[in-house]
Amino acid sequence: MTIELISLPYAPLEDDVFDAYSRAVMHVAERVSPSVASLRTRRGGGSGVVITPDGFLLTSAHVVGSVRRLNATLTDGRELEASVVGADPLSDLAVLRADARDLAPAELGDAQRLRVGQLVVAIGNPNGFAGSVTAGVVSATGRSLPTRAGSASRIVENVIQTDAALNPGNSGGALADANGRVVGINTAVAGVGLGLAVPINEATRKIVIALMQDGRYRRAYIGIAGGERPLPPRLAAQLGQAAGVEIVEVVPGGPAAEAGLRTEDLICSIDGAPVRSIEELLRLMTPERIGGPVTLAVIRSGNELEVELAPVELAS
Repeated sequence: MTIELISLPYAPLEDDVFDAYSRAVMHVAERVSPSVASLRTRRGGGSGVVITPDGFLLTSAHVVGSVRRLNATLTDGRELEASVVGADPLSDLAVLRADARDLAPAELGDAQRLRVGQLVVAIGNPNGFAGSVTAGVVSATGRSLPTRAGSASRIVENVIQTDAALNPGNSGGALADANGRVVGINTAVAGVGLGLAVPINEATRKIVIALMQDGRYRRAYIGIAGGERPLPPRLAAQLGQAAGVEIVEVVPGGPAAEAGLRTEDLICSIDGAPVRSIEELLRLMTPERIGGPVTLAVIRSGNELEVELAPVELAS
C-alpha cells in the first residue's frame, strides 16, 4: 500500500486571519518587548523594564542582590552597562540607570483596575531566552507576598497572581495588560501555573519615585508585631469597622514601648485612619510619619484610649 502525503499551497497569514486573542497578545508583545531588557549579573540573570527614555529601568530587588553594576541587553541588540540607583527589598523593587538617552520606555498602568480573568502578558528572559512572551489571565488579586531585608520583614500587598508561565529569569520583567501597559513586575514563581507580580499602583509608584530620586525608600516604624482581631460587636458598631490589630509583641526600647503600649492592646486607627489589618497598619507607615507625632486609637480591656507616639525610620 502506498501512502501519499498531500501538501497544500502555503498561504501567508493575514492580520484578519488571526483570532482576537492572538491579535491582542501580538499587540502587547510588539509594544512592550522593546522596553524589556535582559539583565546579567555575576550571580545570575533576570529582566528589567525601561521606564524613562534617559536610561532608568525597573526590576526586582532580588535580581540585583548586592551588586552595584550589571549588564543590560535590549531587544535591538544594544548592550548597556547599568548601575543600581536604589533597591528596596521590602517591596522587591529596584531601579537601575543605564548610560543611554534614546530608550523606548514602557507605559505604566494601574493594577488597581485589574479584574480576575483579564488577559495579561508576561515578557522577560526566562532561563536566558531573551524576549520570551507568555500569556494568561489574572488568576487572583489582593495576594500577599512576604519579603525580608535584614531583621525587618514586610508584606507586599495586592500582589497579582497569574497563570502566565513564569520561570527563573522572568523576575524583574513586565506583566502587561491588553493595552500594553505594564501593571506589574514579575517577581516569583510560586508553583506550576502560579506566578506572582508586584503591582504597579499608587503605593509602588511612590517607592519607585523615591528610589529614582533618593536611592532608598523610607518607612516609619513603631516597634510592634501584631495580627488582625475581630472587634466586640458593640465596639464594631460604634467604630464602624469589624476588626483591629492586636499587639502580640512590643519591641523593647521602640516607640510603642516608650509610649506605654502593651501586648493585647488593640489598635483601631492611626490619625483617624481605620486600621483593620496589619497590612493597613503597614500602609500607613509612610515617610511623612517618621518623627511623629501620630495618634493611635487603642482598645485596652474594653476601654478606649488615645496614645501618641513618634515613629522612627525602619532600618533596612
